[in-house]
Amino acid sequence: MRAFITGLAGLTLSQAEQAFLREAQPWGLIVFKRNADEPEQLRRLIDEARATLGREVPVLVDQEGGRVQRLGPPHWPEYPPAAAYGRLYDRDRGAGLLAAELGAWLMAADLASVGVDVDCMPIADVPTAGADAIIGDRAFGEVPGKVAALAGAFAQGLAQGGVLPVLKHVPGHGRATADSHERLPVVMTERETLEATDFAAFRPLAGLPLAMTAHVVFAAIDPVEPATTSTVIVRDVIRGSIGLRGVLMSDDLSMGALSGSLAARTQAAIAAGCDLALHCNADMEEMCEVAAAAPTLAGEAARRAAAALAGRTRAAAIDVAARRAEFAALMRGIWEPALGWAQAWAS
Repeated sequence: MRAFITGLAGLTLSQAEQAFLREAQPWGLIVFKRNADEPEQLRRLIDEARATLGREVPVLVDQEGGRVQRLGPPHWPEYPPAAAYGRLYDRDRGAGLLAAELGAWLMAADLASVGVDVDCMPIADVPTAGADAIIGDRAFGEVPGKVAALAGAFAQGLAQGGVLPVLKHVPGHGRATADSHERLPVVMTERETLEATDFAAFRPLAGLPLAMTAHVVFAAIDPVEPATTSTVIVRDVIRGSIGLRGVLMSDDLSMGALSGSLAARTQAAIAAGCDLALHCNADMEEMCEVAAAAPTLAGEAARRAAAALAGRTRAAAIDVAARRAEFAALMRGIWEPALGWAQAWAS
């Protein structure tokens, strides 16, 4: 088993992908809209990939709700962005936390039904005025305590629904003035402020099983390397100040924020302290380059990965229709689609 996660190109596995998976043995897979036409097809794709690898490989997805939802209508329900839970929280703290947990549970039920068992959520980024809109309403709010509370509730809901949460983007993407998909953001804020705001939102969540890095430079701590490839950030901030104990994976290595070959990016992320390298675009040449550069999963990284996967559980059988109705009632007046949402997805 090698220390990377890979994407797949389409709706079925090609012979080339089957050969690649058997040879490269990635720790995990990640699926996108390009892989999902309808539920039965996605389930077949995941089953085939797992059979090819010969193990119950974890399958990830970015299913946040709002702008970032890989599985959506007409076959999967639409879910609100994180900011909607934040608005409800401001009106009624208990209702906001319950809605975040319940929404995540329902989302997990959708994912588990097709074999997806890891969701790249919750986001604990704390956006600030003047930051790039890439985070925006994907965040639960602008106050660290509120963000941590809602992110924790969301993570709990996912876990109760049989899906592992991935905390992102440590140690924070909220101040970035650029979209890291396109170019490298540099944050100039002093460390004292970062510790009290951005990093503070992640500390209460340090016990979650998995986390994803931010491709962001924090100039006050490491003026050169983004968090993903910064030994100082990983050691002193993510593992140190924040106290993350679970698996640390990179954000997508093919994003525009990073430079150098895919092999160099993979090696740099692992050398900095990432346990797993994430590569998403399913370009076979790049996939082979990442696989060749990724080490065998061993030592503390292997221990953390095994501990994370040991947390995968089957959700208890619960009346999903009743929970959808409860969720819609909580979100009515906060999130416009809540009106009629439960009836549309009653089955």
